[in-house]
Amino acid sequence: MKLIVGLGNPGDKYKNNRHNAGYMFTDYIAKWLNCYIVKKTKSYLTMQPFNHTTILLAKPLTFMNLSGKAVKKLVTKYKVLKNDLLVVHDDLDIPLGKFKIQKGIGPKLHNGIESIENNLGFKDFWRIRIGIDNRTNTGWIDGETYTLQDFNTEEKKIISSLFPEFLSRLKTDFLSQI
Repeated sequence: MKLIVGLGNPGDKYKNNRHNAGYMFTDYIAKWLNCYIVKKTKSYLTMQPFNHTTILLAKPLTFMNLSGKAVKKLVTKYKVLKNDLLVVHDDLDIPLGKFKIQKGIGPKLHNGIESIENNLGFKDFWRIRIGIDNRTNTGWIDGETYTLQDFNTEEKKIISSLFPEFLSRLKTDFLSQI
């Protein structure tokens, strides 16, 4: 089983926030898999067969800073191995329009990732780090305020345009192990 967790904050108030880039990609991959994410207790969740395994998609409802509680519950319940966990999240260390797919690396500061690492007791899981930093034109805004602001129309187009490339890379890297 492969577990793909998109990080974000639940509710319409946060739907288009920069901090919800992980949720946005999880919705995109759900459409690709032709499935719907339904509300469960601590996550929006779906399972979908893919080749010879199951992909579990999750969007924790615990809010970003407590994501680790929901992820640990899923990893434990479904017996997900370290190498089969992928967390998708925003990253202020990376400029808007850039991304990194890495195992066990970054960012410098991200409360959602820190919560997951602390709850799981390990760091070596896969991540898609979606660059959201576009503050050069806005002047200095602290990270917390900036991530909780909505993407503007152009930024949302830039982020969405990356999703097919994420999916392509996932098929060759993360999902190729199936």
